[in-house]
Amino acid sequence: MKSTGIVRKVDELGRIVLPIELRRTLNIAERDALEIYVDGNQVILKKYEPCCLFCNSAKDVQVYKGRNICGDCMAELRK
Repeated sequence: MKSTGIVRKVDELGRIVLPIELRRTLNIAERDALEIYVDGNQVILKKYEPCCLFCNSAKDVQVYKGRNICGDCMAELRK
């Protein structure tokens, strides 16, 4: 893991601000969803990009019964 040297405080509502330079570098726009992971005592933020449950493709993803499935895998399941 690479340190950015950036330190931010958590406000009274539990929020932190991601610096604009970091958002630009990671292509995170206003209103983008972030996934939150916990690894031991670390909190990891990752830009949420839905992908197919079966093939991990992010192209043409649809939600079926609460699961993300791409068009190709959906067509294969219909066979």
